[in-house]
This record gives sequence, C-alpha cells and structure tokens, in this order.
Amino acid sequence: MELDQARQESTRSSRAWLGIVLVIVLLVAAGALFLVWRPQVYSDTVAALTDRSQPTSEPMERAGATPVATPRQTGGAEAIAVPAPRPSGSPSSAATDASVARVEEQQGGLEARLAAAEQRLARLDLQAQAAAGNAARAEGLLISFATRRSIERGEELGYLADQLRLRFGDALPNAVRTLVAVSRDPVTIDQLLARLEGLEPALRASPEEPSLQRLRRELSNLFVVRRQSAPSPQPKRRMERARMFLETGRYESAIQEVQNMPGAEAADAWVADVRRYAAAQRALDLIETAAVLEPRRLRDGSGERIEQPSPVVSPTPEG
Repeated sequence: MELDQARQESTRSSRAWLGIVLVIVLLVAAGALFLVWRPQVYSDTVAALTDRSQPTSEPMERAGATPVATPRQTGGAEAIAVPAPRPSGSPSSAATDASVARVEEQQGGLEARLAAAEQRLARLDLQAQAAAGNAARAEGLLISFATRRSIERGEELGYLADQLRLRFGDALPNAVRTLVAVSRDPVTIDQLLARLEGLEPALRASPEEPSLQRLRRELSNLFVVRRQSAPSPQPKRRMERARMFLETGRYESAIQEVQNMPGAEAADAWVADVRRYAAAQRALDLIETAAVLEPRRLRDGSGERIEQPSPVVSPTPEG
C-alpha cells in the first residue's frame, strides 16, 4: 500500500511539473508570436527602458516643465518641477477656427454652385419650351401647305381634316369648316377655266325673251362714252379679262366681268363655284398666317396650347 501511494504521488508530481513546463513553453511561444506580429511594441518598450535609464531632467524638458535642482545638487533641498505656462492662443483653438472658416467657405461655394445650376436648368427649360413651340408651329405650317395642295388638286382632305380641327379649330373654326366643305365638293381653277370657256357662247348671246333688264342693257349700249384707256365693254374683251383675272387670283374682278355680259344668267352656278374657291383660298391664307403668328389659341399635335410666342414677332420692351 505504501508503495502504491508513493507511485501515485510521484506520478502526480511529474504531471504537475510537466504542466508547468508546458505552460511556460506556451507563454514563450505566445510572446514570440506577439513580437513578430507587433514589432512596434518591442521597439517602444526598448525606447521606454532607455528613457528611464537617462537623467530625469530630459523628460521634464520634453513635457515643457522647468527643471529644478535635485536634492543631491542643492544640498538636500526639495526640487519642484514647475510647468511652463502655455500661450494664450493655443494651437488647437486656431486649428478649430481654421476648420470652421474652411467649412463656411465650402458651404458658400456649394450654395453658389447650386444657384448657378438652378439658373442653367431654368434656361434649359425655357429653351426646351421654345423648341417645342417652334416645332409645333412648323408642323402646323406643313399641315396648311399640305391642305393647300389638296384643295388645289380637288382632293379630299382625309387625315388633314382631323389635323386642321385639332390644331386650328380653336383659333379659326370658320376657316376650318370652309376648307372641309370645299374638300367634300371640290372645285379647281382648271375646272373653272374650262367651264368659263364652255359658257362663252351663252354669255355673249342675250336672252331672246323680252325683259326689263334686257331693255335697260340695250338702251345703255346705244350710247357709250368712255375714256380711251378704259377697258372695252365688248363681250369678247370681257371674256379675256375674266380669264386673266381668274388665273391671277382676282376672283371678284372675274365675277364682275362675267356678270356684266349679256347672258350672265347662264353663269350663276359658275359664279357660286368661283366664290367657294375664293373662300377656300382666303381660309388657306388665314391658316398659314395663324401657324406663324397666332399667339394663344394655336395647339400642337397632342392638343396642348402653344405658349411659346412666334419667333417672327419680336417681344415689346417693357416700361
């Protein structure tokens, strides 16, 4: 029994020493790894030990305190380290003021840049509105040109009628209705000239049945007093002038020449068609003018009002 107890005690002691040795080895290994990982700590430790080995006056000088003689130097008198007074304007407060001034300067520059950006955006917005308004006016002008071509050819307007109602219906409703009506019953200048040629014999001949109007015409033709430069009242000359007036767009003059001929009653339908054609031409002129100069009631392809003024009209100076 005693031998077993001795063996157990020796085993326990050997295990305890083995554990102590193992702990020491682990601590040494951890310290080596720490120094390898953080070599700056080792250098700072060595520097601190070196500073401790130097006289105490040097750290006091670094701290800004006035060194005082030690007891050995003054013969046993106590030495007190008095710190040197700091200047009134500390570097930290100056740095703070500088940073505050720099932040204020940056903030002011940022506000100026924001204001400039807003002005540029406003200019771009105005330019975009002007471009959209001018584009809408150009589109309206193209629609009016296409409408004129269809009217002069005697063709129906088709989709152009919808565009006219959309773009010009608010500004010129009567002109739009006139053009749509003429397109449904078309009449061209070639047709009017051809019909005038066909009506010439009937216009030259007076009606056979007696009437008060015929009697007045015959009496007025008995004695004719006119200047040499005045146009001839002969039916042939009137026909020539009516044809010329019709070709040059002087429709009322052409109608007057025809109505002053002996057989003017035969040309009533022709006169009505000439007046419809003249009304269509006036409506086309109004549409084209509105596409350029209409200030408020013109609309674009989406039905929105065109707020941009015409580029042709210069703005009036204020004041």
